[in-house]
Amino acid sequence: MPYVTEENITDVAIERWATCHSPRMREIMTSLVKHLHAFAREVELTHEEWLAGIQWLTRTGQISDDKRLEFILASDVLGLSMLVVMMNGRTPTGATPNTVLGPFHIEGSPELPNGGDMAGDASGEPCFVTGVVRDLDGNPVPGAVLDVWQADGDGVYEAQMAGREEPLLRGIYRSGPDGRYCVRTVTPLGYSIPMDGPVGDLIRQTSISEYRPAHIHFLVEAPGYERVITHLFREGDEYLDTDVVFGVRRELITQFRRMPDGPTPTGEVSSTPFWQIDFDIVLNKAA
Repeated sequence: MPYVTEENITDVAIERWATCHSPRMREIMTSLVKHLHAFAREVELTHEEWLAGIQWLTRTGQISDDKRLEFILASDVLGLSMLVVMMNGRTPTGATPNTVLGPFHIEGSPELPNGGDMAGDASGEPCFVTGVVRDLDGNPVPGAVLDVWQADGDGVYEAQMAGREEPLLRGIYRSGPDGRYCVRTVTPLGYSIPMDGPVGDLIRQTSISEYRPAHIHFLVEAPGYERVITHLFREGDEYLDTDVVFGVRRELITQFRRMPDGPTPTGEVSSTPFWQIDFDIVLNKAA
C-alpha cells in the first residue's frame, strides 16, 4: 500500500473500501468515497468548514429521538428523500404516486372503523376524506390497510407535542368490501418544518421557504399490491410550488370542498359546515 499524497489518497481509499464483503456494500462505499473526495476538492474544503460540518452532524444526531428524526428532515430538505422515493417507487400511469414519508410517522396507530374519528380533541374544522381503493383496471381492493396521519389545525403533529400520551390525528383504517374508505379528521394547514434544530439553522442561511403546503399522509398496503406512501395536497395552497421537502406531485393535488351543515359522508348530520375531500387510491399489482 503506498503512502498517501493529495493526488493518490482517493485511489488508496477506494482500494481499501473495495474489500467490503458484500458486492453491493462495496459498490456503495467506493462510490461514496469517490464523490466525497470530489466534493471536497471541488469546493476546496477548509479544515474549519469540515469541522463545522462534523459538528452539525453531531447536533443532528443529538437532537434526534424515537419521535424526532432530524436526519430524515435533513435528507428531506436536501431533496435526497424525494429522489430515493422516485427512483424506488416508480409506478405506471394512473397509479397513485409515492412521496416522502416525512419525520412524523408513528408506528402502532389505533385501528378505527370506516368513518371513525381520528381527530379527538385536535384543533381545526371538521373534515371527511372519502374514496375508493382500487387497482389500475378499476377493480375495488377490499381490506386494504390505510395508515393515516396529519398535523392539527395549528400545523402541529402529535410527535411534536411534549407529554402527549393519547394518539392524536393518526389511525389505521381498512377499505370495505367495495373498496371504499372514509376518514373523519380536521382540515390540515400548511406548516413550517421544525426550525429549532440543526436543519433550521441551515435553512435560515438561505432564502428557502421553511413551509410545507397543507396535506394528509397515507400509507396504503394490500396483499398482492405494491405499498404506497403518499399525501393528499390542498389545491390552491400557497406553498405547493415551494414545498421545502420537494414532496408535491401533480397527481396528489386535490380539492378541499366546503360543505354546508347537513348530512356527512358517515350518515350523521352536522350542525356546522365541514370540509370534504374525495380521492381514489389506485394501487399497482406487485410483481
